[in-house]
Amino acid sequence: MRLYNTMSRKKEEFIPLEDGKVKMYVCGPTVYDFMHIGNARPFVVFDTVRRYLEYKGFDVNFIQNFTDVDDKIIKRANEENVDMKTISERYIKEVYVDAESLNVKKATYNPKVTDEISEIIEMIKTLIEKNYAYEKNGTVYFNTENFKNYGALSGKKIEDLLSGARVDVDMDKLSAVDFVLWKPKKENEPYWESPWGKGRPGWHIECSVMAKKYLGDMIDIHAGGEDLIFPHHENEIAQSECANGEKFAKYWMHNAFVNINNEKMSKSLGNFFTIRDITKHFSGDVLRFFIISSHYRSPINFSDDLMKSAETSLDRIKNCFQNLKFIQENTRVDSINEAEKNLLIESENYITEFERAMDDDFNTADAISSIFEFVRFANSNAKESSSKQFISEIILKISKLCEVLGIRYESEAAEVDEKEIEDLISQRTEAKKNKDFKKADEIRNHLSEMGIVLEDTRLGVRWSYKGK
Repeated sequence: MRLYNTMSRKKEEFIPLEDGKVKMYVCGPTVYDFMHIGNARPFVVFDTVRRYLEYKGFDVNFIQNFTDVDDKIIKRANEENVDMKTISERYIKEVYVDAESLNVKKATYNPKVTDEISEIIEMIKTLIEKNYAYEKNGTVYFNTENFKNYGALSGKKIEDLLSGARVDVDMDKLSAVDFVLWKPKKENEPYWESPWGKGRPGWHIECSVMAKKYLGDMIDIHAGGEDLIFPHHENEIAQSECANGEKFAKYWMHNAFVNINNEKMSKSLGNFFTIRDITKHFSGDVLRFFIISSHYRSPINFSDDLMKSAETSLDRIKNCFQNLKFIQENTRVDSINEAEKNLLIESENYITEFERAMDDDFNTADAISSIFEFVRFANSNAKESSSKQFISEIILKISKLCEVLGIRYESEAAEVDEKEIEDLISQRTEAKKNKDFKKADEIRNHLSEMGIVLEDTRLGVRWSYKGK
């Protein structure tokens, strides 16, 4: 298995620090509002990476933080005349709702900044003791020029950053590129006691501390959106490696941006969409499918037309499963025959192609193509005369691949009562038997209004929910 390492700018063989185990840290959201589609992409992408690692047999310790102290959270709390925790806890709950709609697995743990203040203070003290940080008037800065590898991840050079920096940004800094580890309190802001006075942590230090506490000094994979490469991840590396005295992360992974109708997403342009905005028109499953239909390092363009295309593609997979399940439940043939055994051997090719795609830097676009080839194979070879064993094996194989990508292949029938549907179908069947075709048609029309499509087959009546 090979993945693209942002640090080396090339694909590298994935070899974890410890056999069979993966320590993975993904930067999480700042919880002051509902998540937008830009947040959705790293959630889905790195959930898929985790799922595939687990499919390959790794035990993944997956940590994703919540930034629950920040200027935007404080501003919102002051506007609503509530405390900061009220805002952050409200939107943490909403993150979990959105994650569930996208079929994103829960992290092993979601640490919050406000729970880690004592550890943050300890790391800052360590950096000061090692001469990598200094305090001026209650603010603690990281001394960037003392870390020789600064800029390795982003490719930026300190001299270039200095030449482009404003001279008057902060007169307390030793250098214009130094960044804040601890800031003094302001009026109407929460604060914590520290050796440098009342204040709160800067943004970058939180992830260095949480990665160390929950995963250790060195981790396997650190991931996030490409907008975090500089300065956030660059600063994390500097803090962690200076405090811990060793390499921070073995592999760095970053997903590309999401554009809206070929333009950068922006509130000022009126093309800013939250996950909730999108799921009023498309399911979270469709949004996830749309996201994984492109390689994670390629920019993706969001539009209604592309979402409708993703919905149609996802329906192809769901319809295949509906057909397979129907045959499985109704076939009268139990034992597999030689021809079916050979078909099962042939079907392994699709699994091989799927794994080849995912082993090549988690190429979900090609992996989906392999699933569609498998679906085509299943549709061609699953017949009313197929054995239950053959159909069950095909279902098992395709479902495993779908689960790796987080594709929910069962049709959404939350809006219908399955028992009511089955009762109406039984009444229709009885009406047809009694040659009461008017009643049979009325029942069919009623089911159609409920979003239920019927198909009469030799194995019985097959139904599916297509939505109202």
